[in-house]
Amino acid sequence: MSLDYQQLSSYVSTYAGIRAVSKLEPLGGPRDKVFPPTYGVEDSAATKYATELRVVDTADGTTAQVESVVLNSVAAQAHQLSRALRAAWEANDLDLPLIGTDFSQIEGLEEYGTITDLDAPHRVYDAIHRDSLDSEVPFRFGEIGRAVTEATVDNATALYQHSPSALLFGAWDSTGPRGGRGSKFERAITSEIVATGIALGKKTSSRIDPLGIEKVDGIYRSTDGSWTFDESQAVPKSKPIRPSEINHGNVTPSIDAKAGGITAASIEATTVLSLIQLRRLKFPKTTDGAPLDQSAGHAARTTLAALGLAATTLAFEQGFDLRSRCVLAPTSELVFDAVGRAGEVESFTLTGAEALALVAESADAAAKAGLRWRSGLHRLTPTERLIELVRRSRDAAIASAPVEG
Repeated sequence: MSLDYQQLSSYVSTYAGIRAVSKLEPLGGPRDKVFPPTYGVEDSAATKYATELRVVDTADGTTAQVESVVLNSVAAQAHQLSRALRAAWEANDLDLPLIGTDFSQIEGLEEYGTITDLDAPHRVYDAIHRDSLDSEVPFRFGEIGRAVTEATVDNATALYQHSPSALLFGAWDSTGPRGGRGSKFERAITSEIVATGIALGKKTSSRIDPLGIEKVDGIYRSTDGSWTFDESQAVPKSKPIRPSEINHGNVTPSIDAKAGGITAASIEATTVLSLIQLRRLKFPKTTDGAPLDQSAGHAARTTLAALGLAATTLAFEQGFDLRSRCVLAPTSELVFDAVGRAGEVESFTLTGAEALALVAESADAAAKAGLRWRSGLHRLTPTERLIELVRRSRDAAIASAPVEG
């Protein structure tokens, strides 16, 4: 079945949550190799991947522990879901309140565009927004900044009105005036992609220089960030470097057994929307202090649930191109299961367009109950010190980057 507003509203009232478990496979075929994300590990570690044992069902009805690996973590999946919502917002398919710091008019930093609360790792509470101006005052001292700083689980109205993504994906105000004592909002939606029954592979690499450059003496890093044979133009007190340090010459063929990809018996993307967590959020009054009926809070929670379903369906429809050599494809259509408090399960399907319509209908119901979210982007400007910090960081990165010939 499909899902309408009344049914979703009913789920939000009493059900434990909604889940979606999607079987995936490598785009190259079920047994093609894919490459998980790598992590910093000790030299003695067997792999740079986040491997672990997971319990799976077997053909004879028992269970077994099998080697598994995370292909996309909860944090990485939150980023994918957020990107899907932002894409819908940019296409004018989703009316969602956003807060963003705009770098597009800052000379030399235009490429960063506008970093919104959907992009920043700490959502509306991120240091990027903290170090930005709302008109002429620091963001946290402006009207919206003060409101979201004072928001709590027991009075989350300001976040619903100005940054609902924080209530859906979770946020912790650790960068604000109260430091570590700032408000915390648990994730209501989590998602993860895991491969089970894996075999670790090996990766080979090499490079043949068509110019045949080999050992050459007298190469120096120059003061302009390039390289030179003229020692008078070299970085003071620097030592000669090899051609390979300026990206010339051959690379000896090598085998990497710690990050050589994997093949897997099964790959699953699991997304869970906790309606229990949404019911913990309270909306007793408006940001002006006027009391709200309980129906307004329920409508707001229903809107957040619809937003989570929209993020899931839109991300599913965008596909699973996780990184280089890790492109996955679903083996069937997306199906959701609504799970009741006594374990009852009702399944439904939903397209991205249907989910977006559900968000609009839910937000309209909340507005009619007295809880309307703000429309569009609330634009911030970076402070001069934030601009200088970004520029210095870029300069340092350029100075330490390998020299290109």
